[in-house]
Amino acid sequence: MSSNISVVRKIAWLALIPQFLFAMVLIFAWHRLGVPDPPFYGLVTYLLISFSLRTFIPHSHNKGMKYVKQDKFAEAIPLFEKSYNFFTRNSWIDKYRYITLLSSSAMSYREMSLTNIGLCYAQLGDTGKAKEFYLKTLHVFPDSEIAKSGLNLLDE
Repeated sequence: MSSNISVVRKIAWLALIPQFLFAMVLIFAWHRLGVPDPPFYGLVTYLLISFSLRTFIPHSHNKGMKYVKQDKFAEAIPLFEKSYNFFTRNSWIDKYRYITLLSSSAMSYREMSLTNIGLCYAQLGDTGKAKEFYLKTLHVFPDSEIAKSGLNLLDE
């Protein structure tokens, strides 16, 4: 069964500039190699690299999202915790995700992990733990609209 929980994707539009430039570099590289139709090969290369980076590096986060969509909230929590710990240890990957993951997400993986843990606890009925993680999110990311919304929903 698939969950009715919506997925929020905020885009940092300026992040598209380095991604566009990277795609242009790939097209230029294929052109220099003398390959016919360099735009096609450059864009396919870009898509393969982008897909690979966003699939393999945030693996725990992606698996956690899969569980959330299947209403397996208890199983998702340790995966989001693992994701949070990974991106805390490797903060440069998350900070420069526009380049390192070719991601245009305005939210960091650390923020997403914390809010997703709060969401999972809320769905499991543990409002105390949900509040704890939403408050932790706001402590680390004071402008987190999702954490603020989560707290407001818990207070209603």
